This record gives sequence, structure tokens and C-alpha cells, in this order.
Amino acid sequence: MVVAVAITFVISLQDTRTVRDVGVWIKPMKFMGAIALFSVTTVWLAVVASAEVESSNAFVGISVLIILTSLFEVGYITYRAYHGEASHYNTSTPLASMVYSLMGLMAVCLVASQAWLAWEIWRTEPNAISDPFKLSIVIGLILTFVLSTVGGLMLGGRQPPSGQVIPFFGWHFSGDLRPSHFLGLHAQQFIPILGLLCYKFLGSFATPWLLASSTGYVVLWVWLVGVGLR
Repeated sequence: MVVAVAITFVISLQDTRTVRDVGVWIKPMKFMGAIALFSVTTVWLAVVASAEVESSNAFVGISVLIILTSLFEVGYITYRAYHGEASHYNTSTPLASMVYSLMGLMAVCLVASQAWLAWEIWRTEPNAISDPFKLSIVIGLILTFVLSTVGGLMLGGRQPPSGQVIPFFGWHFSGDLRPSHFLGLHAQQFIPILGLLCYKFLGSFATPWLLASSTGYVVLWVWLVGVGLR
């Protein structure tokens, strides 16, 4: 995916076509970069949380699930970009409508890999609940699945405004569910980082602070959903 981002970036320099006022190659590059980060984080969390999970057949299954679903997502998005067409919200033909629905299913399966990983860590690490860092990994993985699935389903039926307002991300300040979806998807990174900080600096208060921070994270997600639905 990292190599694909580099190649796509070079291609984008020579292609001035746009879809809804945004360069046709922006979306493929976003997805390639996001999936690269998603995959690296999955491996990191498995390694630091449980050596047993890392070397298990379950982790092979989790990896295969991520590879197959992400290749489908990026492959279709790139195909549409090559033709100067939108991949998301494209229901111009029965086939496009069917594949768009299938993309939604693949996205759910992709984040379901995190719920699967959370279960394997919880099952093989009996001390996970007493270890703030490992507990943060489990919480982060579960929130990634739940929040990104709910956010993705809402986003799938509500197209964001065209154009870009917020630099780099391309989001809008209101009427755009993508910020909340971003927060849900990246709970995979943010919550374990919070857990690691709590573990390093807060001693016996680490777990209460982790739970409070995780609750605040969900509250922030809910607020962003409200802004996105405005």
C-alpha cells in the first residue's frame, strides 16, 4: 500500500481531472495510506499484546481477512479513479450500485478483523484486565469495530458536501460525517497510545484514567456525529 501511494502520487501530478471538485487520485491515496497504517497497527498490537496470538492460526486468518478486503476496496476505488468516476455513492448502473453495497460489506469485514483480534487477545491473556496497556488495546480494537461500523453505515447513506474545506483531510466543518468516521477508525491507534501513557505515568490511577479517557473518546465521537448530521 505504501508503494501504491507513491506510484499513485506520481500519476496524480500529471492528471488534472476531478470528481466533485477533488482530484480523482486523492481518494485512492487516502485509502492506501489508511490501510497501510491500519495493517501496521494491527501487527504491532498483536505483537505487544500477546506472543501466543501473534503466532496463532487466528492471526493468519485476521491477516488474510485484512488483505483480501483491503485489496478489494483499493482495487475498485483505483479502477473508478482511472476512469474519472466516483467509487462511493456511485449508483449510476445496477452493477455500480451492487459493487458499492459490496464495498460496504467489505469495509465491515475489514474492521471486524479488529474485533476478532480483541477477542483473541482477551482469550489468551488472562491478565489483560489488570494491565492498563493491554486493556487499552482491547478497548481500542473494540471501539474501532463498533464506532467505525456505525459511522460507516451512516456515512454510506449520507454523501458529504463536495469540495474541500479542512486542509489535507478535505473535510467540512459541518454536514460531514467523515471526521467522526475517522475518529472511530483510528481508535485502533489513539486508545492504545492513551493506555501506554497512562501505564507509564499514572501508576495505580492508570486504569481509571484509561476508562475515563475512553469514555471521553466515545463522547467526542458522538458529538462529531451530531455535527456531521447537522
